Amino acid sequence: MSDLKQKILDQAEDDLVEIEKALTHNLKPHLDLVARTAKHILFSGGKRLRPLLMVLAARLCGYQGDYDKTFACVFEYLHAATLLHDDLVDGAEYRRGKPVAHSQWGNSVAVLTGDYLLARALSISTQTGSLKSIKVIAEITEQMSQGEIQQLTHMGDPDLSEKDYMDIIYYKTAVLMEGACRVGAIFSGASDLEEQALSDYGRNLGLAFQMVDDLLDYTADAGVLGKKTGADLREGKLTLPLIYAYSKAGAEDRDFVEKVLAHKNFSVQDFEKVINILKKYKGLDYTLQGAARKVSVAKKALSVFGASETKDLLLDIADYALVRKS
Repeated sequence: MSDLKQKILDQAEDDLVEIEKALTHNLKPHLDLVARTAKHILFSGGKRLRPLLMVLAARLCGYQGDYDKTFACVFEYLHAATLLHDDLVDGAEYRRGKPVAHSQWGNSVAVLTGDYLLARALSISTQTGSLKSIKVIAEITEQMSQGEIQQLTHMGDPDLSEKDYMDIIYYKTAVLMEGACRVGAIFSGASDLEEQALSDYGRNLGLAFQMVDDLLDYTADAGVLGKKTGADLREGKLTLPLIYAYSKAGAEDRDFVEKVLAHKNFSVQDFEKVINILKKYKGLDYTLQGAARKVSVAKKALSVFGASETKDLLLDIADYALVRKS
């Protein structure tokens, strides 16, 4: 896993350096407080996967201009905005191993900084003059909001279906990766076939990415993950490992899961028992297998493109989504 990660970082190094510069250069808030709050979430160790996907998608489709890194900022700003809002809604304490923004600057500043980042993303997108790209980005912001609301309506609901779960993670996570890849194609003047292929790649990569993320919430080391394990369960979020295990569990185990969901301040021992239930009913295995299928579909979508270093890098990123530890 570490070899694959390093391979990706080595191949993407120049792009990541330029993306980092663009994120700083294009932020441009008028108030220092907004800058400090935005930089807290933007420069706290994010992977820059979403802007990188846009840059690579554009390159795969033959883009040779110099605006790709600037336009790619849109996707990191949108992502950071949702993190600021989500952390507040979820009552989170840590993000990437650091105290969340609202714990340092207050709820109002965190919300309004998130709003600023959303607006800044839309402002940058207009500079291309591509109405199609702007429309995609506007739709992304709508869908991400609705995904969060849909998740809120199902908090603590042990009967959340797998279909509802997949809808939620599509709107909350996959739609942004799908959009980054799709806009990269639009931005470069790609064919409809290439645009659809990259959309399919991004959507399935995003679904796999979130499924693995939900798996890590039960299995990862908290120091590596950057937040406490079990955070989703403590917030009342049912994710696929528990949804599947609960659907297969006997009455006694189902009662225990319901008890934990109803009392969010559960003990370490209770959490360990939940993990044992997930293992007993193969919830962890089922989730990993489902993520692997999404990765396979994502990689297959790129078959319309000829061999290239950029395509190989996108294939490696798909593989890494499945084996990552944070």
